[in-house]
Amino acid sequence: MDTIKIGAITVGQAPRVDVTCDITDIFPEDLQLLEKGGLDGLSREDIEAFAPEEGDYVLVSRLTDGSSVTFAEKHIIGRLQQAIDELQRQGVRLIMIFCTGHFPESLHADVPMIFPDKLLHGVVPAIAGDADLITVTPSPLQVSQNESKWAPYVKSVKCFAGSPYGGIEGLRPVAEQIAAWGRGDLIVLDCIGFTKEMKQMFSQITGKPVILPRTLLARVVCEMISR
Repeated sequence: MDTIKIGAITVGQAPRVDVTCDITDIFPEDLQLLEKGGLDGLSREDIEAFAPEEGDYVLVSRLTDGSSVTFAEKHIIGRLQQAIDELQRQGVRLIMIFCTGHFPESLHADVPMIFPDKLLHGVVPAIAGDADLITVTPSPLQVSQNESKWAPYVKSVKCFAGSPYGGIEGLRPVAEQIAAWGRGDLIVLDCIGFTKEMKQMFSQITGKPVILPRTLLARVVCEMISR
């Protein structure tokens, strides 16, 4: 049986072993995952030049050393397109994006590209369009950006800041804050960096259903490549 090649692009640095550890068991055994990153080959000093300014669309992602960085999307769009082009040359059947942010339509490929934010904006309104939504995003710089992103899709949205890149214990106070707030019908952990373990913790502490983008993405992709 031929190997199925699919691509994955992170806005940070590849490989994203922190993501793939939660999703590889969803895929068939004959799948080969090829990864590229928007910050591949750059040092932390290089990336510091990408710091967001007022009005920039803010992204947070992971480097291969396990640390996280915050930067403006505009600085990596060209690098993402280069990654797309390289994956296509390697013969991937589709490309999944390891980021829940919104990206410009200028990014293009001759194979399907699966964006988690588009999946979320389809799934969440379908199951809870009249919901009071709670989202968790990595940086306080992303809170108003995130609420604006979600406002057209649900009745109301309240965003809390908590980074998945500091470990699960750093997120526990955020879950407790949500529980104490006492409102909201559904939680979206709005970053590909959130793990299955973090989803379970938010669910246990808040008592609310929680959507995890990385596993939603993987299951949709699996439907597309299943024989």
